[in-house]
Amino acid sequence: MTQFSRAVMDLDLGAAAAQLSGGLRDAVKRLRRRGLVVAVSGGIDSACVAALGVVALGRERVHALLLPERDSSPESQELGAKLCDKLGIEWTVEDISPILDAAGCYRHRDDAVRSVFPGYEKEMRWKMVLEGDRLETGRLSFFSVVVELPGGETRSFRLTAQAYLKILAATNFKQRTRKMLEYFHADRLNYAVAGTPNRLEHDQGFFVKLGDGAADVKPIARLYKTQVYALARHLGVIDDILCRQPTTDTYSLSQSQEEFYFSVDYRRLDLLMWAKDHGIAPELAAPEVGMTPQHVRHVYEDIDAKRRVAEYLHAPPLLLEELDGRS
Repeated sequence: MTQFSRAVMDLDLGAAAAQLSGGLRDAVKRLRRRGLVVAVSGGIDSACVAALGVVALGRERVHALLLPERDSSPESQELGAKLCDKLGIEWTVEDISPILDAAGCYRHRDDAVRSVFPGYEKEMRWKMVLEGDRLETGRLSFFSVVVELPGGETRSFRLTAQAYLKILAATNFKQRTRKMLEYFHADRLNYAVAGTPNRLEHDQGFFVKLGDGAADVKPIARLYKTQVYALARHLGVIDDILCRQPTTDTYSLSQSQEEFYFSVDYRRLDLLMWAKDHGIAPELAAPEVGMTPQHVRHVYEDIDAKRRVAEYLHAPPLLLEELDGRS
């Protein structure tokens, strides 16, 4: 029987750094590009990719982009700049707020929030959250917006399907705008664009199609997030990022990834995805993650459900007819 413990996340960090940086160097060469563009968010994944890029190509051939917008936390830009200075790489700040504003992103989003809370004003801070005890009941959850009123009180309003989709479309706009700028800078430098999803995000569809899901190379897509943290520490990523909790940094109110998408925190989800993929029964996995077998079973089901959703996100454009003489 396959052994299951937290040790399954352990890496030979020196070997992993050498293998991934070597693979990244080869990928950039195959793409016939001179270097790498990385959008640095102030989070662990992009920090790890930027550090890998330095090992693979040298600091002079890695260019970082800091791409804040109106709802971004100021801390994200500060940490991104601090990381770039530590790595010794060039970086450019592109505030995407004017682009989003001109395209109606904020207006469409605010209209959607106002459709479920007529008293909403654009100065109010808010976030979208996934509600319902999925682990306890196994039932479908629903999305709500949580709005902070002027006095500091927060109120939750359940979203209609139409309002949810409109907010999601506006949110996705941000990632696609960022990617547009990444490719602009990659084109002007003749660099490749690095994607930053880890294994959980890549597998479970926690990315935007043709947004942060688009890239020329995805160096850490096989690494669980626990492993990304370990490798980032090995590569010298700054402590402020290593200690920062994962966040979507998408809405004006702070929001964890569990509130928005994942069923449990990444430390347990890493282990449970590994366990599921290696045939570990919920009864055997549960003690290691401090959950009941029923809860683990629901996480397994949620993993499968998200993989079904991710099929669309990973799918290339469909051709109605095959091209003559080519596969």
